[in-house]
Amino acid sequence: MHHATAVSLTIPIKAEGIPPHIRAQQAHSERTERTEPAISFQVLGPLEAWVGPRKVEIGGPRQRIVLAMLLLAPDRVVSIDQLVEAVWNGRPPTTCRTQIAICVASLRKAFRTAGYTGELIATSAPGYLLRPAGHHIDSMEFAAGVDSAQTLARHGDVGAAADRLGQALGLWRGPVLTDMSSPVLETEAELLDHRRLTAYEQYATLQLQLGRHREVISELTALVHDRPLWEQARAALMLAHYRSGHRSEALALFRQAQRVFREEIGLEPGRVLQDLHTAILQEASDLMPAADPAAPLNAVAVLPQMRSAAVELIGRDGEIRSLDALLRRAREGISSVGLVMGRPGIGKTALVLHWARRAAHAFPDGQLYVDFERTGTADAPAALLRAFGMSDAEIPRTYQDRLREFHRQIGELRLLVILDGVPDDSVAHDFVPKAGRCCVLLTSRRVLATAAQVRLSVPELTPADSVTLLGALVDDGRVEEDKVAAHRLATLCDHLPLALSAAAARLVAKPHWRFPHLLTRLGDPRHRLEELSAGAPVLRRVLDSVYRTLSPAAADLYARLGLIDGECIAVWEAQALLEVSAMSAQRLLEELVDATLIEVADTGPDGWFRYRLPTLHALHAEETAHTEVAASVRKAAFDRVLASSPSQVKCAR
Repeated sequence: MHHATAVSLTIPIKAEGIPPHIRAQQAHSERTERTEPAISFQVLGPLEAWVGPRKVEIGGPRQRIVLAMLLLAPDRVVSIDQLVEAVWNGRPPTTCRTQIAICVASLRKAFRTAGYTGELIATSAPGYLLRPAGHHIDSMEFAAGVDSAQTLARHGDVGAAADRLGQALGLWRGPVLTDMSSPVLETEAELLDHRRLTAYEQYATLQLQLGRHREVISELTALVHDRPLWEQARAALMLAHYRSGHRSEALALFRQAQRVFREEIGLEPGRVLQDLHTAILQEASDLMPAADPAAPLNAVAVLPQMRSAAVELIGRDGEIRSLDALLRRAREGISSVGLVMGRPGIGKTALVLHWARRAAHAFPDGQLYVDFERTGTADAPAALLRAFGMSDAEIPRTYQDRLREFHRQIGELRLLVILDGVPDDSVAHDFVPKAGRCCVLLTSRRVLATAAQVRLSVPELTPADSVTLLGALVDDGRVEEDKVAAHRLATLCDHLPLALSAAAARLVAKPHWRFPHLLTRLGDPRHRLEELSAGAPVLRRVLDSVYRTLSPAAADLYARLGLIDGECIAVWEAQALLEVSAMSAQRLLEELVDATLIEVADTGPDGWFRYRLPTLHALHAEETAHTEVAASVRKAAFDRVLASSPSQVKCAR
């Protein structure tokens, strides 16, 4: 029977001498003056049994198979037919039932010889059962440890959960039951090994949450080498490398996965690996842990520490200087608010996290960070209170009570509080302290009216900065060899950092592509958004999430704007698309401006504002129109625009 090499989390128990946990049991037995010594069974590796300090001579292959079958079903009857099948694999001799009885008798004798005189293996129709009470079976201890760890994790005790899983995984001494040949046992061994892999996946996830990324690299490397198609383990290893500053190693693991998956199963890696690969290319902020939950916290959690990535540094010098105005108030111990707004994918989070790293010295009591889009408004106060070290039992039950406790905890601390992805002004009002000495930095995809000492609207990158960003992300010389094509690609990406990063991800994943190849694929507007969302549909997902926050009427208008030329949208066109008054049309257009889905272009000769729908947004609006608006309604809306002023309609999609 062949099994994959096991990954052990502790030093394996040496073959010679008594295992430590058995010595501990022996000491316990002596203290409690047991009349019978405890038996220790070891299934998670070569089958062994110990009666107190004495190793049991189990016997030949048949006895070992019978004992293993009984140990895998403790306190349950294993029928003679099951034992026969396990021993002889469908080809039993006529004396098979007698021989099973002989095996059981031999096992009973072996344990008596080792010093155990009680009834360990009982006869119970239609077979036998092993009584585990008072004894130790490592597979049962493993299962109990995993269950306990999962309970601890559900209650937020990540450190204890990781330690408990580590102890459980440390029981494994190697591949299960490799010293006997039986297809039945091989199936059971595979099930046990699958549980080990699942437990190790949970263990690695917890270790990464704790910031212990360096500690798991060697073990995950062995596991990925052993199980190259196991995506979760490879994803954990990529993340561990990335958090340890080994970005190139993380990306190499993805390229290796592409080769292995194509050769072994003829497929590309799955969504988990694709999304992680794109996030690493984009240096996404949520790849780094917020803090080490196991570390003592005096007040708050430290802001996620990211590498200084090109995506954060290119083309934002003016915005950084504007945010630096907050530092002057921080040095004087005066509270301040900064507000960073901009269209989806413009790089707001990267900007504020980069600035926060530079400004850390000005906030001696630490930094807090919450992402409203991931955490949700309702759970955000609890997440912030946990950063102060509060347990779930200590956190108030209601939203308002949690907010009050959050403001009480802040008090007069000199903190930087980053509220990322604030959905509206009411949420900003709830979370921004009314007094104190902290600095609050908000980002939002909406235009907020919240009072702030610094208000920034982040623009798209310049053409030159866009190409520089592409060169930083695709660092193999392809940008330098064709700058003209790189500029064209930047234009097709609207000079939007998220779209540029998505295009770079396609090129990195396809090292045999050149810029003209990708330009051809992006050149067709009908497929551009699809190409920029291939593998990791972050761009489409971000636009979808903003669309879903709109009022029904504004969402309807946004979709219908995809039917006309979005470069210069007049109020009368919005009127015609929806059959509403001019004032209603402008109100809905302004709602789209506040959602950063369209921009004000200029003022027309009629005195009404005119608007612009960025190209990628226009493509998304067109997609939305074809999925959300009936064909007959689309045609009627477009016909009304033509009838209203045919000469002003530049194009139609």
